[in-house]
Amino acid sequence: MAGTLAGSGASGYLDAIGTRAQFNKPYGVAVDRFGNVYVADYGNHSIRKITISDSVNEAGTLAGSGAAGSVNGVGSAAQFNDPNDVVVDRFGNVYVADYSNHRVRKITAEKRVSTLAGGDRSGYLDGAGISARFFSPIGVAVDLEGSVYMTDFVNHRIRKLEYKTP
Repeated sequence: MAGTLAGSGASGYLDAIGTRAQFNKPYGVAVDRFGNVYVADYGNHSIRKITISDSVNEAGTLAGSGAAGSVNGVGSAAQFNDPNDVVVDRFGNVYVADYSNHRVRKITAEKRVSTLAGGDRSGYLDGAGISARFFSPIGVAVDLEGSVYMTDFVNHRIRKLEYKTP
């Protein structure tokens, strides 16, 4: 049986409990070891977290201001541009395929957003950190050792980031 975890069915941006919450084109989802659900809220340029408890499912904003941008920062001070996918590692870090920013971003448990790899413009270039170039990443994964992988959509490649989670 399928049921609604969160979301009213109407497009919008509202942190709320259960079906009162609103999303705008939610794309990727991931679940942490506690059962909380993370959502790449594409149209709201934010990463949302649905906290699961015995009585309610509360949707809130983990990171992102709601406006398109590429700013690193903490929580709502950070900006994404069409985030497409999310994954959570065993330490609680969230990785984001930031589609229109051509970046892979990391959100720590303290809600600190940083650019893990990718720069200010699209392209293809192997390199470390922001010197690497991607063209519209749409998927992200983390293996058990903490290596980060992403799908580089327009470049028709699967990329492995030379990075290990702490």
